[in-house]
Parts: sequence; C-alpha cells; structure tokens
Amino acid sequence: MRQLIIGMIAEGKTDVRFWESVIKRTFESVAFECTGDIEILDIQKIQVAKSTFKEEAMEAAIKGWENYGISTLCVHADADNASDDFIFQHKINPAFEAVENSEQEICKVLVPLVPVQMTEAWILADTALFKEEIGTEKSDNELGIHHSPEHIKDPKQAIKDAIRIALEHFPQRRRRLNIAELYLPIGQKINLEQLEKIPSYFKFKESVREALRKLNLLHH
Repeated sequence: MRQLIIGMIAEGKTDVRFWESVIKRTFESVAFECTGDIEILDIQKIQVAKSTFKEEAMEAAIKGWENYGISTLCVHADADNASDDFIFQHKINPAFEAVENSEQEICKVLVPLVPVQMTEAWILADTALFKEEIGTEKSDNELGIHHSPEHIKDPKQAIKDAIRIALEHFPQRRRRLNIAELYLPIGQKINLEQLEKIPSYFKFKESVREALRKLNLLHH
C-alpha cells in the first residue's frame, strides 16, 4: 500500500480547522480512482514565517519536504472576490512557478486551494449540516443563506447573521455560539457531493487529480 503525506499552508489559523478534514477527505475520494491501494495520512500543517505569498509557499514546500516528507502541498488563498482570476495571476501562478524552477530539495507537486469569495462560502455549501450544527429548523430563506454560496459577497458575515437569526428567540446563554466553533465539525462532516456543486471546489478536486497524476498514482 502506498502512503501519501500531504502538507498544507493556509491563510488563517481558523481556516485550517475546516481545510484539514476537507483536504484529506477529497484526496481519499479521488484515491478510489487510482490503481492500487493508497492510504492518506494525516494532513501536515506547515508553519512558516510571515512573508510574501511566494516566499511562504517556497518555505512551506522546502520545510514540508525536509521535515515531513510530503508528496504534495496544498496552498490556500481566498479569492476575496467573485472570481479567482486575480489570485491565480498574482499569487498562485508566480509562487508555483518559483517552486517549480527551484533547484533546492523541495516538494514540487502543489495543489491550489482557492475558494471564490472565502472559506466560509464552502461552509455554506451544505446548509442542512450548517443548520444542524447551529441547532435551528428555520429555512434557508429565513436565515438568508438561500443564495448560491459563491454569489454571497460576504459569506462570513452571512454565517454570523444566520447564527444570530437562528438563536434570537433562545435565552441569552444559548446565544453564545461563535462562528469559530463551526469550522472543525463542518469540515469533518460536510457532504462532498454538495461541495462539488461549487465551481471552486470542483476546480480544487481537479487539481488533486492532477497532483496524483504527477505522482504516477492516477492514470486517466
């Protein structure tokens, strides 16, 4: 059985709680398309010093290779826009080219992880799970989360508003749910088929397939 060690570098500490499980589960789902058995080991969170995006990606690729023996590195950057074009042009592509051209011992199989708008848009992909986690039976319309997640300009604020609306009739002590508490459980439980309806997730999954091709684990 081939073991696959995946590294990740994310923009924020809170985001990592969501991405860790989503990345692992996505690789596991694509691994079923590969010939032979593949075990996806726990995701290695690579910590690097604050710098430019390109330098952070480079340091993570070096550190992940040297310290953890990673085969591939997922690099997260929120688009903070209705399109990911700017992020790919000015961050992802230059950083990936720098890593590809490096002559150092480095992980060169990189996977871009770029949610349109932000991480929270993916959290809203599975509204049934989201409502279960915040403990409400109110409709998506009532909570203001009935639009396509990537068409919501500020999904993080939309989540905060939905929590407030869901809990407004509860006693004060029940209204203390914080958005930060949702990232880990939703990342662990979110329905990947629901996520696949989001174009930027579909793009990420295709990049995972490409990474496995580069590692000679996927042949179609």
